[in-house]
Amino acid sequence: MGGLSSVTTAILAGGLGTRLRPRLADRPKVLADVRGRPFLSYLLDQLAYHEVRDVILCTGHLGEQVRTAFGDSYGKLRLAYSRESSLLGTAGALRLALPLLHSESVLVMNGDSFCDVDLGSFFSWHHTRRANGSLALVRRSDTTSSGHVEVDAEGRITRFEEKGGRAGPGWISAGIYLLTQRLLRTIPVSGVASLEQELFPGWISDGLYGYQSGGRFLDIGTPEAYALAEQFFAATTASSSKGELCT
Repeated sequence: MGGLSSVTTAILAGGLGTRLRPRLADRPKVLADVRGRPFLSYLLDQLAYHEVRDVILCTGHLGEQVRTAFGDSYGKLRLAYSRESSLLGTAGALRLALPLLHSESVLVMNGDSFCDVDLGSFFSWHHTRRANGSLALVRRSDTTSSGHVEVDAEGRITRFEEKGGRAGPGWISAGIYLLTQRLLRTIPVSGVASLEQELFPGWISDGLYGYQSGGRFLDIGTPEAYALAEQFFAATTASSSKGELCT
C-alpha cells in the first residue's frame, strides 16, 4: 500500500473543542461517539488499512481519557502518547512530539476530521516529488467558510487564502499532511504555534505541495458537521466493503 509501514503517524488530538462543548463537555473531540464508536477509531482503521504501524497521539485537554480508551495498541497499530500540559497549537504539539517521530517524512492527521484519501498514493506522490511537505487537498463548491489553497501545474502550493475571502469553488486542506524532519525541526521550540496560520504560509518557499484528492471529507468541528457524521460513515463503510474506497 505504498511504503507506509515505515512511516510514523502523528494524530493531533489535543484541541479544546470549544464549538462542540455543548455536545461533548465531558470528553475530547476524538472520543465523540459516531455509530457507537469513538471518532478516533475511524482514523485508526484507515491507518491500519494502509498498513501503518506506529501512531503517536498528540493529546491535551482530557487526554487521559484517550489513553484509557485506546491503550498501547489498536489491532496491529502501536500507539504512543505525547501530551501537552498547556495549549501549544497544532505546530507546537508536533514539536513536543518530535522525539517520538522517527521517520524521515511524518504523516500528520487532524484528529477531528476524516478524508478517505488513498494514503499510499499520497505518500508515493509526495516521495516522487521529493517534497519537504505535502498537504492532501479536497475540492469544495464554496470555500468562503474554510479558505482555500492554490497550486500550480506541478502541484506546488503558491498561496493560502484565509476563510472569508472570495466565494466559489476551490481546494481546501483535508487535514492530512506529510512533513519532513527538516520542516518539523523549524517549528519554534517554545510557545503556541499553528501549522495552518503560521507555519504553512512560511513553508511555501521550502517546497510545499498540494495533492488534489477526490476523497470524501468530514470535519466534526461544529455541531452541524458532527450531526452529519453518522450518515457519512455509513456511506464510507458501505463503499469500502465493496472495494470502492475513494482515492
